[in-house]
Amino acid sequence: MNTPQSSHPELAKQLNIPSLFLKREDLSPYQSHKGRVIPEMIHREYTQNDTKKFAISSTGNAAIAAILAIKEHNTKHPNNLLSLGVYIGKRIPQQKKDTLTHLATDRNITITQVDQPKQNAFMAGKEAGVAYLRQSTDGLAPRSYYPLAREITQHNDMGAIFIATSSGTTAQGIGEYITHNSLPTQVHVVQTTACYPIAKHFDHDFTPTKESLATCIGDRIAHRKSNVTEIVNTTKGSGWIVSDEDIAAAQKILEDELQESVTPNEALSVAGLIKAKKSGWSITTPTTCIISGK
Repeated sequence: MNTPQSSHPELAKQLNIPSLFLKREDLSPYQSHKGRVIPEMIHREYTQNDTKKFAISSTGNAAIAAILAIKEHNTKHPNNLLSLGVYIGKRIPQQKKDTLTHLATDRNITITQVDQPKQNAFMAGKEAGVAYLRQSTDGLAPRSYYPLAREITQHNDMGAIFIATSSGTTAQGIGEYITHNSLPTQVHVVQTTACYPIAKHFDHDFTPTKESLATCIGDRIAHRKSNVTEIVNTTKGSGWIVSDEDIAAAQKILEDELQESVTPNEALSVAGLIKAKKSGWSITTPTTCIISGK
């Protein structure tokens, strides 16, 4: 899939950078960048291991991508159905729960609300014939983001990419593509004041908080942090930790520019760019902010 990448000269002028592009992963058929990896993981397990049962722990983009992928398969292959168990936490916002419930119309998809969703999904994946969908530890997952990096850098003059980062899988995949092809593109990772295991190695100007307006950054372990940190250093990028105030400001700017509602999660990469500019970071080349998903 190839998602829209739009140029925004007026927004670039407002932020005092040469040019700005928004890569709209939120407009993909799977509603987020997770549509690049979760369906591929399902397909790989199904074709290579004949796996027909899957489990996932997610409150948002990954679960949505998995639900849509399973529904798509079952519609095309009614005689060879797949099943999916989605595990969500007891503290999930009602709006997110409603979104998942609304999408999960296939009777082979179940949504279970538990105290420890990640542990429950992990244990389900231990059962015979069940695959646990977790991109943060899947060895092949970063490669699923190579096409995204290729789409963004197709003209070979993209100077920086800002990426909202949780586990680091997307940033690692994009960074690997950039370094393998010797592209002059910086990787900038953006995290929140509530969860910042990767960005803390670069940004020290922040006040920690218990929660954030943006809820998509939640991987406190970040198994890929050493790989991502190395990529950021190699590409001469940085990491940025954004506050609720930063996110709200980015939301407002994007809503004015796009003339549509923008969620805190969608605004994260732009919030990182704004903080980079305020911090004195010099941006003299074309820049892309990835709008990852709702």
